[in-house]
Amino acid sequence: MAELAPGVRVRTRTTDPAGHTRLPRYARGAVGVLVEEAGRHPLADDRARGRAGTPQQVWHVRFAAADLFGSGDHTVTVELWADYLTPIEEDP
Repeated sequence: MAELAPGVRVRTRTTDPAGHTRLPRYARGAVGVLVEEAGRHPLADDRARGRAGTPQQVWHVRFAAADLFGSGDHTVTVELWADYLTPIEEDP
């Protein structure tokens, strides 16, 4: 499996958890590209539930607006925790 690093293509999770999540509904299941790491922080979902959480990578992830909203020729960058992301293996 590919490691998380700038330039890696990722797909976001599609789960719809009960309670708080920082993964926007419009970005669930979408494919984007990692731009840069934005630090290491406990998962906000855990913190909202009163759990300390273990710090993990947080990424700026760039998506084509058309992929998220059905139209637009610009990009949208969303800050997402590593737990929300799965690297997409490139075809050989």
